[in-house]
Amino acid sequence: MRFWEDKRVLVTGGTGFLGRYVVQELKRKKCERIFTPRRKEYDLRSLDSIKRLLDLTQPDIIIHLAAVVGGIGANKENPGPFFFDNVMMGVLLMDEARRLGVKKFVAIGTICAYPKYTKVPFKEEDLWDGYPEETNAPYGLAKKILLVQSQAYRQQYGFNSIFLLPANLYGPGDHFYPLEDSHVIPALIKKCIDAQIKGKKSITVWGTGKPTREFLYVADAARAIVLAAEKYNSPEPINIGTHTEISIRNLVRLIVQASGFKGKIKWDTSKPDGQPRRCLDVSRAKKAFGFQATTKLKDGLPKTIAWYKKQIGLREVG
Repeated sequence: MRFWEDKRVLVTGGTGFLGRYVVQELKRKKCERIFTPRRKEYDLRSLDSIKRLLDLTQPDIIIHLAAVVGGIGANKENPGPFFFDNVMMGVLLMDEARRLGVKKFVAIGTICAYPKYTKVPFKEEDLWDGYPEETNAPYGLAKKILLVQSQAYRQQYGFNSIFLLPANLYGPGDHFYPLEDSHVIPALIKKCIDAQIKGKKSITVWGTGKPTREFLYVADAARAIVLAAEKYNSPEPINIGTHTEISIRNLVRLIVQASGFKGKIKWDTSKPDGQPRRCLDVSRAKKAFGFQATTKLKDGLPKTIAWYKKQIGLREVG
């Protein structure tokens, strides 16, 4: 706990979905000087804005969570911003942090950075064995650029930057609106609940249902990030996940059951499936800083559904 007591920590994206959990975990560890800049006050695509932010906060550690994110639909419709905004925010912030002597920089990557046909389970050394799945490639490559920068700056300047690769996140506080920008779990939950409210007999799900994904409960992700910030100081990227994959078809079954939806599932096979499989080898994280996920999908989904129902003022459906 004492590691954090005297640290000044800047958490970009600290008011977002993952950011709120990271801030909560830092506070649990007795970190009292946490700075969470707002987008409307500090545009991280602007060097002048970054300089103003770092001059004000003088952080010892930066945890860079700010990102432009979304599901397959959002990635497909907005490849330009998903690439440009994510590259500029990370590259400019890391460079200025290095210039100012920030003691540690924690860069958050994405499982989308892996090649489309990576052998399961994904190992960190597989990152450069091919091109990412096309619909997620601009976002995945933008994040992977930060790994190159992180390793280059460590090599040339001795800058202590680390790079983490979390699996798909979910949990209470996830983004449910607008639907087209949501990731798969909140999108499916919203479809099931909305269908019940409106009395619909079916919902439509993108793709074939065959691809697999790995999902990480957001509180587990926050714990991993804070642990890594505290204990990990090496150039190699690290997977953060559960080492458990589930097909989209089986995920839909779980969400339908947990939400209470009784209707039919229609599969729109004209829509893209995305990457065929995703499952991480998480042994490096366990060895390097003792992280293991503790929340199983069957436990995390009901919590997420209950949170969403509460947000829309719904106590009981059906």
